[in-house]
Amino acid sequence: MSKFLYVFLVAVLLTSCSQYQKALKSEDLAMKYEVATKMYDAGKYSKAIRLFEQIAAPNRGKPQAEKLFYMFAQSYYQTKQYYLSGYQFESFVAGYPKSEKREEAAFLGAKSFYQLSPVYSIDQTDTQKGIDKLQEYINTYPDSPNMADANKMITELRQKLEKKAFEIAKQYNTIGEWSRDYNAAIKALDNFIVDYPGTIYKEDALFYKFDSTYKLAINSIHSKMEDRLHTAKTAYSALIRFKGDTKYKAKADEMLANIDKELQQFSK
Repeated sequence: MSKFLYVFLVAVLLTSCSQYQKALKSEDLAMKYEVATKMYDAGKYSKAIRLFEQIAAPNRGKPQAEKLFYMFAQSYYQTKQYYLSGYQFESFVAGYPKSEKREEAAFLGAKSFYQLSPVYSIDQTDTQKGIDKLQEYINTYPDSPNMADANKMITELRQKLEKKAFEIAKQYNTIGEWSRDYNAAIKALDNFIVDYPGTIYKEDALFYKFDSTYKLAINSIHSKMEDRLHTAKTAYSALIRFKGDTKYKAKADEMLANIDKELQQFSK
């Protein structure tokens, strides 16, 4: 019995492959559409794509086009070709505004751009585009059952931009070690704190701002040192006000003691 089943399955597979190869070479659009749909339903998305690519343009505007272009977009999405799925889902939404699949297509189109977001350390153009697309979806479908997922994805993408911005600001502090230009670090960290007031990196940003003001003061010429030491003390106070038990407290207190020691020369 098992041998018969094996033979049957092999025969079905060979027939399917034969139909697919025949459809690829055929000029019959109806046949291509039928076989492409079978491939799609069977989860053979890469094969379905090859046929959809052949019949998409000739079928545009025809009754079966709505289903065709939805399957086409889904096939790209299922094979993780997110640039193409994003484009196809957006085209579907624009071309079929009354489709019952419109909201789902809008969500998957936005999610395609979310999937394209790279690691925080490289260019974040696609991350911003993902945020914009997801926000557009939320604005258009405020009662969508996908709202929680959409908001979660936006939060994740925004945190990635936040991480990128923080690392750039922090880098100015690192560069200051050899350039001795800590003003750029102070400005960058100030801008970061203003741009991201609720950031999870605020404690770190406040410490690195303090560190930058401290190093700027300690390495200053005598005529500028006193004012800059007081500025550094203000930065220390900002850190402690934000988080009294900061993980940087031991280091910050050591720096503060050194600041007070340096200020003594100006009180004499």
